Amino acid sequence: MVLHEDPHYTFRFADDRVIPRFHLDGVPAGTPVSVFRIDSVTEVRRELLTTASVGEGGWVDLAEPLRVRAGDAFVAVPGG
Repeated sequence: MVLHEDPHYTFRFADDRVIPRFHLDGVPAGTPVSVFRIDSVTEVRRELLTTASVGEGGWVDLAEPLRVRAGDAFVAVPGG
C-alpha cells in the first residue's frame, strides 16, 4: 500500500550543469512531460522551460539542453 506518491519529479543542482537528458523512473515511454523551473526553497513553479516525451527506459531526451546554475531546481511533470 502506497501512502503518498508525488505526481512529479524534482531535480536540484549543487553545481552548474548542462542537462541534455534525465531519467523518470517508472514512467512509460510516450508519456508527455512538462518541465518547469521552480523556486529551490518554496518549490513554487515558475516558467515552463520545455516539453518532451519519455523515451525507452524512462529517459527524456531534450531538444535543447537545460542550463542550470548551482542552487537551481526544476520539476518534471508527466502527463502535463
